[in-house]
Amino acid sequence: MRFVRFIVVVAFVVAAAAAAFIPPAARAQSVQTPQQVVQGITDELGRAIEGRREELRRNPEQLIRLIDGILLPHFDIDYASLLVLGRHARDATPEQRVRFSRAFYNSITHRYAEGLLNYTKGKVKVLPADAGLDAKRSVVRTQVALDDGKNLSVDYVFRKTASGQWKAYDVVIEGISYVTNYRNQVDAEIRKEGIEGLIKRLQTQGASAIDQLQQQAQQ
Repeated sequence: MRFVRFIVVVAFVVAAAAAAFIPPAARAQSVQTPQQVVQGITDELGRAIEGRREELRRNPEQLIRLIDGILLPHFDIDYASLLVLGRHARDATPEQRVRFSRAFYNSITHRYAEGLLNYTKGKVKVLPADAGLDAKRSVVRTQVALDDGKNLSVDYVFRKTASGQWKAYDVVIEGISYVTNYRNQVDAEIRKEGIEGLIKRLQTQGASAIDQLQQQAQQ
């Protein structure tokens, strides 16, 4: 279950920047469909982790870099950030939006990074597209195999960016949008402690999580 929580939250988390996994020249040659993007991510995760679990467990920083390289280039981080902040995005300065994005991303990925090590190829099944590809938005439906034998429905919502690339910006699990879920949480926290207080708490949370991973790796 830790892997499930990891894969769905990292799917839409926001960051100030991310390393590019696919070379720019390759991206320019062909535009992947949303189905191809999700299938490519699941295949690459399997190849990247297989046989390296203990190595990555001992080196949390390397694990984080692997996450950045494979997952984040395929998500519309700027758009997702605005959706999560909701109406508070209008009140935040550009600098605050960037800091919020980085802190929010770190707090989530650092907490759930170790869950990625439970991933094995075949856990995520990408389902065939229901209909023709919309010009601007699309949904990729998948099923995640749980340890108890049941399947979890996870849908990735995509939009076409100005550059023509398809990128995900939301994840819907059993009908529940995680962008909406986190927006409600962020709204409540900003009302209580302000955006600066929220950013500082997220920064502390992310740093603490990576410290715990490093301590576990040394044991």
